[in-house]
Amino acid sequence: MTRFPWHQKISNFAQLGGIETAVLDNGPGRGTRIAWINTGTGLRYKVVLDRAMDIADAFFNQHSLAWLSHSGVTSPEPFSNHGLEWLRTFGGGLVTTCGLSHVGGPENSATGELGLHGQISNIPAAIESIVQPDPLAGQMEMRITGRMKQTQVLGPSLELKRTISSTLGQAKIKIQDEVINRGNKPAPHMLLYHCNFGWPLVDEGTEIIWSGSWESPGEVTPSKIFREGNNFKKCSPPIDAHAGTGEEVAFIQINPDADGICTVGLHNPDLAVALALRFPKKQLPWFTNWQHWGKNEYVTGLEPGTHPPIGQTKAQEQNTLLYLEPGETRPYNLEIEVLTTAESIALFIQNNQA
Repeated sequence: MTRFPWHQKISNFAQLGGIETAVLDNGPGRGTRIAWINTGTGLRYKVVLDRAMDIADAFFNQHSLAWLSHSGVTSPEPFSNHGLEWLRTFGGGLVTTCGLSHVGGPENSATGELGLHGQISNIPAAIESIVQPDPLAGQMEMRITGRMKQTQVLGPSLELKRTISSTLGQAKIKIQDEVINRGNKPAPHMLLYHCNFGWPLVDEGTEIIWSGSWESPGEVTPSKIFREGNNFKKCSPPIDAHAGTGEEVAFIQINPDADGICTVGLHNPDLAVALALRFPKKQLPWFTNWQHWGKNEYVTGLEPGTHPPIGQTKAQEQNTLLYLEPGETRPYNLEIEVLTTAESIALFIQNNQA
């Protein structure tokens, strides 16, 4: 049996880590349920239970990993699904879920009016279980599971079942999702994980790690960042051109490894820290890199998805829009790991940079 340094020296698992639930009592998120998860490694993160169990703040030791918007966590607005209303409650954060039926800009499709990035991130969870670690019994894993229902009478009824787990002693987050069609007709389906990273992990000179073919979706104005000859895999200093709505994106077909797993991420050599984001290519074939280097709004997004954020109509035109049959379930897996050893960082860069 493995003997840990804390053997016979603790009374309560909370000395090592675990899950602590709470309710925010001030500001725009007043009344919103959250769960802080502490892995005992320096990695700790806030799950917003009332916002699709998305992850807001995330820290490794003293360093913030996530970008937070000016508003931060706000209360959910489940019926906010028009135009750009999604931006009013977009807190940024480590993971914001987009979908479940639409990913992209606002549009009027064959299924009706669709707001930016869909409804799911404004839907509260019904929490089914919280499992705490029990290190004295050898149980090191902790996990929280909930369900979010994106539904309407006489219309599509999609459900997201989400389990977020970590293990004491490992600087890693695992998200296991299932999207289920609870309705009685086929339902359109799109999903994207809007992972938002900020200072100090993201800083001038931070390396953006991915390997694959890419395209810039700029149809009117060519991208000033994603163009041949420009090093768009180094984070930029804040730039005037990204004030307000200035931004650049690339749609990328990531190269998977021999097991079909895609790995992307960031490396900040000044902090001697890297972050790896892993997902199965079969589940999430597309990857979007969002770069928005605005002053005081400084962020890059690494976004695995079933589609790039092109919207339902364009996906339909391209014959790529997914449909879930009644009762059908699609699984999704996402893993986020903080790397700190020279060996693990070097291997990460070597295997995923091109």
